[in-house]
Amino acid sequence: MNTAEYLHSLFSLEGKTILVTGAAGGIGAAISAGLARAGAEVALCGRTLSKCEELVNQLSAEGCHVSAHLLDVADRSSIQSCVDEVVARYGKIDVLFNVAGINKREGLLDVEEETYDRIMDTNLKGLFFMSQAVAREMYKRKSGHIINIGSHNDEGMLGGCSVYGAAKSGVIALTRAMAVEFAQYGIRANAISPGHILTELTQVTWDHPTRSVYLKDRIAMGRPGRPDELVGMAIMLASDASSYMTGQAYHVDGGCLCGGDVGGYGNRGILMTPRMAAAG
Repeated sequence: MNTAEYLHSLFSLEGKTILVTGAAGGIGAAISAGLARAGAEVALCGRTLSKCEELVNQLSAEGCHVSAHLLDVADRSSIQSCVDEVVARYGKIDVLFNVAGINKREGLLDVEEETYDRIMDTNLKGLFFMSQAVAREMYKRKSGHIINIGSHNDEGMLGGCSVYGAAKSGVIALTRAMAVEFAQYGIRANAISPGHILTELTQVTWDHPTRSVYLKDRIAMGRPGRPDELVGMAIMLASDASSYMTGQAYHVDGGCLCGGDVGGYGNRGILMTPRMAAAG
């Protein structure tokens, strides 16, 4: 077996049907495209069907097998309709990517109940019942993998993200609960926790004169991530290469959790000692 054949046997997604929620967003679109290009049949599901259809047209032109489906994870009836539609089309769901999520940055004392409910209904409650509906289908085949999208805020908190952080922390707890309860049915559960990713929605933060500096100083690599930099982990988790992995959250964050530069010692201005200079 040559290198290409070996890597194909580990990471190819050919023959797998994958349902992606929030498929038309910045992160969702990048993950959906990566999965489709790796050979999967991908059901692109989201609240704005036209955006999902635009991505379908783009990927179909590349020869990918994709379809668009209407889904609002905050609506229980929409969840079941979408799952039924995907199963009717493909006959199965091998992998679920729970990407759909929303946020509104506000101080903890400023959050209204309506905002709280809207964030929780999408980010945590919606993910719970979406996973439940898909797991029931996976149970019939005694096989499947649920992959949730967490956040830097599921472990390292930022101001103004109280409800979002609470929801994402709940996502990681649910991931572990799914791993424990579903293992007996051949279903695994893991999470990808992105760091500070540059998307259309976060561009305003990265354009801000002080917030952008603060974030860069907290990230070991000194820059935001790109949505496509999550694709490698997504493919690995969706593939057979992750067959003994469950109940974990994998942070793809440029080294944000490990700490940033606080005085010129990091990768943006190393202070050379005489011994270091001599060695160099």
